[in-house]
Amino acid sequence: MSDNSSASLHTWLVMMKAHQAIVRYILADLEETGLGASDFQVLEVLLHKGPLPVNVIGPKVNLTPGSISVAVDRLVAKGLVSRVESASDRRIRMVELTPHGKSVIKPIFKAHVATIEKIFAKLSQKEIKQLEQSLRSIGLEAEELLKHSDAEGQSKK
Repeated sequence: MSDNSSASLHTWLVMMKAHQAIVRYILADLEETGLGASDFQVLEVLLHKGPLPVNVIGPKVNLTPGSISVAVDRLVAKGLVSRVESASDRRIRMVELTPHGKSVIKPIFKAHVATIEKIFAKLSQKEIKQLEQSLRSIGLEAEELLKHSDAEGQSKK
């Protein structure tokens, strides 16, 4: 194994361990709100993107079509979102925050931001920007490799 691949593997492991620790910390903080992770993600997307079709929300929060339907049903039952047929296309179901949903998610999201700021508090703004750029570069490379891998897979069929 080359030094570069050894360093890449080590960095991958450190990144995954950091990610797991961050997620555990955020989920523990979120648990106190009474919202599950998927409910929080759906409410957060609607808070920042406005009303969206159900089938658009799922990919934004990494939920399958079945899981997003269950999550939206749960949020409707709690009175946090409403779901209505689109006026222009009855096949499309739009989901939007209710006034109650907005009043619930706004302070929770504000606290979420504070939690994330605590996690990154030891880094300077320059270090945060460098980390963001590095992660973006790695993510774009992985996406590109996936496209090539998918294209190769398609050509073999």
